[in-house]
Amino acid sequence: MSAAPLPYASPPSVDTLYAEHHSWLRTWLQRRLGNAADAADMAHEAFLRLIMKPAPRGFHSPLEARAYLRSMAQGMCINLWRRREIEQAWLDTLAAQPQDAAPSAERQAIVLEALHEIATLLHDLSAKAAQAFLMSTVCGMTASEVGSELGVSSRMVRKYVAQAMLRCMQAHAAQTTAELRTSRAA
Repeated sequence: MSAAPLPYASPPSVDTLYAEHHSWLRTWLQRRLGNAADAADMAHEAFLRLIMKPAPRGFHSPLEARAYLRSMAQGMCINLWRRREIEQAWLDTLAAQPQDAAPSAERQAIVLEALHEIATLLHDLSAKAAQAFLMSTVCGMTASEVGSELGVSSRMVRKYVAQAMLRCMQAHAAQTTAELRTSRAA
C-alpha cells in the first residue's frame, strides 16, 4: 500500500507540474484516445493552457493537480471527438457529391472551419435551440415545420432561433473587438 502524496509546501510552478505530471497525463490520454501522437499533442496543449492562464492555479497537492489536469484533458478529448465528428460528416457530404462539383481545397478548409465555429456556438445552446436554428437556417424549414418536428410551438421555434442568432452576433462582436485590439497593438 503506497502512502498518499504529500501536500505541496507552496503552489508549484508549471515546470514542477510538468515534470511531475506530464508522463502520467500523456499515458492517461493515450488510454482515452488510443493514439500516442494525439495523446502527446494534447498533453503538451494542456500544459500550454496552464502557462497561458493569466493567474496560474495554485494546487495544494499532487492529487488536486492531477484532478484538474484530468478534468481539463477530458474537456479537450470531448472537443477533439466533436471536431472529428464534424470533419467526418463534412467528408461524407463531399464524398456524396459528384467529383466535378466538389469545392476547391481552400473552400473545403473554409467551410470546415466555419462548421467548427458554428458547432462551438451551438454547443452553448440547448439541444432544441441548436436543432431549431439548424433546421431553420440550413434546411430552410419554416417555424411551423420545425415546431412540428421538435414538438414545440412556432413561437418557441422563433425564440430558439433568436437565441442562436444572438449567440452568433455576440461571437461576431467579440471576434471583431479582438481583431480591432490586435490591429491597434500592431
